[in-house]
Order: sequence, then structure tokens, then C-alpha cells
Amino acid sequence: MIKRPAPRAAVVPALLAVAVTASVAGCTAIAADTGATSPVGAGRTAHGSRGLLARTPAPAAVTVRHFALPDGHRMTAARFTGAVRFVLHCGSMDPGPPCQGKAAGPALSPAERRFVIGAFNGGFKLSAHVGGYEQGGAVISPLMPGRASLVIYRSGAASIGIWGQDVPQPGKPVYSVRQNLVLLVRHGRPTPASARGWGSWGGTITGAADTARSALGQNASGQLIYVASMSATPGDLAAALVRSGATTGMELDINPEWVQLAYARGTGGPLRKGIPGQARPASQYVMGWTRDFIAVLAKWPPSPAPGVRAVP
Repeated sequence: MIKRPAPRAAVVPALLAVAVTASVAGCTAIAADTGATSPVGAGRTAHGSRGLLARTPAPAAVTVRHFALPDGHRMTAARFTGAVRFVLHCGSMDPGPPCQGKAAGPALSPAERRFVIGAFNGGFKLSAHVGGYEQGGAVISPLMPGRASLVIYRSGAASIGIWGQDVPQPGKPVYSVRQNLVLLVRHGRPTPASARGWGSWGGTITGAADTARSALGQNASGQLIYVASMSATPGDLAAALVRSGATTGMELDINPEWVQLAYARGTGGPLRKGIPGQARPASQYVMGWTRDFIAVLAKWPPSPAPGVRAVP
């Protein structure tokens, strides 16, 4: 049966509540940010009787926050929630030719642009030999046991962990894998490795510990959290991930030319720079990029209820 639309009086207050939450939290971008589901209807089932609410997945959303750590380093965190899917894209130079012909190439496709809510950089060059790479079911560089891994399943869902121990998750067909070094965060705490000398986490262009760095974590609800800064240490990344609620996390790429986040305030909307001071424009992943990146897409385009005005 067709579900009854929610009465206007029941929906507008909910939207206003979201707007108030955004104002209090000081978020750069926020939408329904509660996890897996949101209620549909006004306390009625699909049959129209009072009872359990019919529920559908919450809309895709990205929440971007900027904050300072106790050591003064300024960090950015972007959390992706709701009905999202993740896509690993090849770069034109890295992985380059071995990845040619893949559907997810160096730029967001026109179809993806309708659904995009964000995109962010991948890991080190494959020539660094710090982890393997699989995309679209094809292994481009052999996967390494024990490496920190972002695993994207055929459903578009993703998880982070140690390859061969935490991931892949049982029963979920693997579609793409991006490995990079070892974990920065495990069981909600910085790993001992995160406190090692910064040289263990990649060479910097300036030869100094503080440089542009990025990382990706996952919280207990399964949501992915991207953190980055134009000047930070590996320990800062771990601290920022834990502060943002990540229970596990891995370092991504480093140095100013390659750390970049783009996000949209609404599904398919214009992309904006996410990290203060980042070198690359917000449109870089639309124009095309030399390095691999991860696109975050809504599972379906937004469809606001008739007669409901969005709250700015």
C-alpha cells in the first residue's frame, strides 16, 4: 500500500529542530545526522493505524567541523551519514594506465554529480609500496596482510580495519580496497605506532613533521569520518579521529598538493573546499585528478515532501 505522507505540521517542526542543531553545534554543513533511519509518517503505520512508525534510511548528509587540538593545530573533520555509498576512483597517473577502462576514472561522472555529497583524497602513490589497491574487483597492486585498509563492498558500504583481521567483513563481497600503512587508531585509542617518529608516516616535502595530512576513520555506528589539516603531525591525526568519535582509523595522503576535501551542502549541489588553506580547488574532482580519490554519493536524489520549505 502507499504510505501516507506526513502532515505538514508534523514535518516542519522537525526541520526547524535540525536547523537549531546546526546553529548550536556550529557545523559548516549539517543535515539529518542521527544514523541509519528516520521516521516517515505521523505516528502511523503504512495501513494508517496508530503503531510502529514505518521507517526509511535517513538522507545522505555530510557534517563538516573545524576545531583546534590542545597543541594548537587546527583540524577539519567531515562525517558522512545516512544513505551513502562510497566509490574508489582511479587517478590518471596513479594508479594510471593499469586502471584505465574502469568505470570510476579520474573525474566524477555526470551521473555521479547528481548524487555527490563529498569527495576526498586517497593514499600514498602505489610506488611507495605501503599497501595494495583493488578497484572494481580487479587487483591493481597486491593486497598486503596487516595493512590498514579501506574496504568498499559491492553494496557501496565501507569499513576500515586491518586486512586479514578486521576486514573484509564476512559475507560481504569486496569491490574495492585502498590500503595505506598501519592503523592510526584502534579500539577508540591512538595506536602505539601513531606516536612513533613522523618519518614512519611518509616523507614530507619540507622535511618537517608539520605538513598537510589526512586520515579516515570509522565510528561505532559504521559512519566514515575524514580528518585533515594543512599543518599537523601523525599524532594530531590520531587525536582528531578519536575526538571525532572514530574507533578505528588510518592515514591517507600527506603534503599540500594532495590533501583535499570537497563537499556539497545538499545532494548534487555545488562542491566547496573543505579544508581551510587547501591548495586544490573544490572542482578538482570534477575536472579530473592525477591521484586516486574516494567519492561519497547519496543512494538516491533528494525528494522533499510536497509543500515543505527547506530551512536554510
